Amino acid sequence: MRPADPGFTLIEVLVALAIVAIALVAALKAVANLAEASDALHRRLVAGWSAQNRLAEIRLRHEWPEVGTRQFGCSQGNVELVCIETVEPTPNPVFRRIIVKVQDATRRDADLTQLIGLVPNESARPL
Repeated sequence: MRPADPGFTLIEVLVALAIVAIALVAALKAVANLAEASDALHRRLVAGWSAQNRLAEIRLRHEWPEVGTRQFGCSQGNVELVCIETVEPTPNPVFRRIIVKVQDATRRDADLTQLIGLVPNESARPL
């Protein structure tokens, strides 16, 4: 009687292929999650720039904004964003509190960032 050929059976090959397939699916999911997290981080970074730009613009123009809330587009590059600016009075009448919230224009369910600043009334400054 001759010994069996040394080799793999069909079952062993199928089990090995199943293990490789499971590993590839897990790696693919990890790469997809990484890409999604990178995109979210990019959107938050750009939203922060938009909020900082708005506060800098108010300060450089020496604006004394009216109390209230307004919305306007504040897109950066290829990221469509919407800024929501809320101006509130402060206990000191020489200052106004400005809250700039930035949201994704396509998904308005949550703020990407929020920045708060104070703006002085330049005309109320003593000389």
